[in-house]
Amino acid sequence: MAKRDYYDVLGVDRGASASEIKKAFRRVAMKHHPDRNPDDKQAEDKFKEAQEAYEVLSDDDKKANFDRFGHASPNQGGGGAGGAGFGDIFGDVFGDIFGGAGSSGGRSGPARGSDLRYDLQLELEDAVKGKTVEIEIPTLDPCSTCNGSGARAGSSPRTCNSCQGVGQVRMQQGFFSVQQTCPKCRGRGQMITDPCGGCHGQGVVEKRKTLSVKIPAGVDTGDRIRLAGKGEAGPQGGPNGDLYVQMNVAEHSLFVRDGANLHCEVPISFSQAALGGELEVPTLSGKVKLKVPLETQSGKLFRLRGKGVTQVRGGGPGDLLCRVVVETPINLSAKQAKLLKSFDASLSGSSKHSPRSSSWFSGVKSFFDNLTG
Repeated sequence: MAKRDYYDVLGVDRGASASEIKKAFRRVAMKHHPDRNPDDKQAEDKFKEAQEAYEVLSDDDKKANFDRFGHASPNQGGGGAGGAGFGDIFGDVFGDIFGGAGSSGGRSGPARGSDLRYDLQLELEDAVKGKTVEIEIPTLDPCSTCNGSGARAGSSPRTCNSCQGVGQVRMQQGFFSVQQTCPKCRGRGQMITDPCGGCHGQGVVEKRKTLSVKIPAGVDTGDRIRLAGKGEAGPQGGPNGDLYVQMNVAEHSLFVRDGANLHCEVPISFSQAALGGELEVPTLSGKVKLKVPLETQSGKLFRLRGKGVTQVRGGGPGDLLCRVVVETPINLSAKQAKLLKSFDASLSGSSKHSPRSSSWFSGVKSFFDNLTG
């Protein structure tokens, strides 16, 4: 089968810069890398094809020959001995992703412990004002019997004879090579021949510990606090991971939070809406007076400035937005119903008492007149 154009393989134009070619190769190679597509022959072939295309297009001389002659170029190489080898290409492009693949790669020490996540449920008041809470978490701590080494007292780990302590081995795949985590020692570089009885060679034991966490004022759902070094201990004496405390603020019976603002609904009676007056409404810092003007309609929004939330990332306090809802009276007595009917009769025939209703009915009448006309 004829070879594809190298520019098509990497998905770049012929005028692409060196950095664009490198970026394109990284994208294609990562997608089809054998470690990500085990036992996928088609992906492996595409990865090799991308390697070959990058070897040519990343070399100025080879690229110039390819641009002039295509695959018929006499100096193309195509994976031969000349020029940079595929190991060099792999190390150059993937060294920062796969932990130092290439001739200069190596282990930097014992593996780091896993990060942990703790979901913390908070009441709205505590999230707004802040507080200190104690949490209990399961974690892996260094084994006190072997001090985290994993080896029985009087013995010590030995260097892995497969990777010679590097933690990685170079695997030859056709005409190029890649570095992979050593399967024998799993990247540790050492082997435990006489494991500790307390941790069975792992260097860590499971425990539960209590931590005090200071929650700053203004946190919201989705915010998280990082406690460095409070995660799991690394195997064989490796450094601890981190603990991330994830905030989840519970729903409140009165308020709904929207960033720095709070929203609440305030029910008022028909007479309060019509005649106006003062209401006592709650805030997170105590009760305040809300003046309702006469002829207030249901759904009217009142803003109490500065009665919201000061967010954890700074800025001034938000507002409390109170939406009044006119409540229809229920369970009327016969006397009350009679009074209400009498009151309603006194309003009929006058548009000045219900301007919205009058304009609405006028609009409905015009609509049907136009529809039938």
